Amino acid sequence: MRNILLSLFCALATQSWLALAIPVLETRQSNGIDQTTYNNLERFAKFSSASYQLLGCPRPVGTTLIKNFDRSGTQGYLSRDDSTKEIILAFRGSLSVTDAFVDLQLILQPLNTPGVTNNVKASVHTGFQFAYNAVASDVVSAVKSQVSANSAYTVVVTGHSLGGAVASMAALSLKAAIPNIKMKLYTYGQPRVGNAAFVSLVEQQVGVNNIFRAVNTFDGVPTILFKELGYRHFATEYWQFKNGESRSNVRKCTGGDDPSCSDSIPSTFINPAHLFYFGQAMALNPLLCF
Repeated sequence: MRNILLSLFCALATQSWLALAIPVLETRQSNGIDQTTYNNLERFAKFSSASYQLLGCPRPVGTTLIKNFDRSGTQGYLSRDDSTKEIILAFRGSLSVTDAFVDLQLILQPLNTPGVTNNVKASVHTGFQFAYNAVASDVVSAVKSQVSANSAYTVVVTGHSLGGAVASMAALSLKAAIPNIKMKLYTYGQPRVGNAAFVSLVEQQVGVNNIFRAVNTFDGVPTILFKELGYRHFATEYWQFKNGESRSNVRKCTGGDDPSCSDSIPSTFINPAHLFYFGQAMALNPLLCF
């Protein structure tokens, strides 16, 4: 664990070098995104980053902590923001050997998660499904309770890396369990999770206009599970195509695997770009928890 954290700190130190050393990534016909969308991408990156804190997160980004989840290596939290009327469900990304084992289970298996039916053609990453199913009953129960008490609130599901993959499964499961739920899904550096049938299910149930799948420049994790293996991405991708914290540097892409967005960059697997999203050095800011 110490070596992992040391690597993250080293990556933080090299971010300024990367801005100079990595060529600017160009994209066609991109005029940036609106400021509200950018602000929300920035905001929920903080919730995703907060989920990594090893000593817990008593007040995630200043919100009220409802419940922590920690089973079989899957960790996250549920919090509530009464000022914005949001219920936030955040999942932690990879930090442990157990997480790495989950990530490496590359085989697609039939979708089989609580509450989701009519999915005979949908298949997902074996490890990601195991990770969500480990906490599924606790998650659904806790979110149901909060939605029942706060019916006007929007549920926001978020996560970085492995956490983003688990978040996508959670969003689908929650939509099945609470059909009238108002939901948004924000993921950062998320790998592909399942096949084309799974993608269609997520897009239909959650809605492409409610999905914000962020990719930072040349982050190799979103393309690490290759399409040749049967994996596909769901829409909608928001690609920060060059360095610099500005809405003008982010493009709203078309479809799940837009060839003019991050899918145009050959995967270099886990790299420094994977660790930085919208001003956040993921996992390295404990102040997000107070």
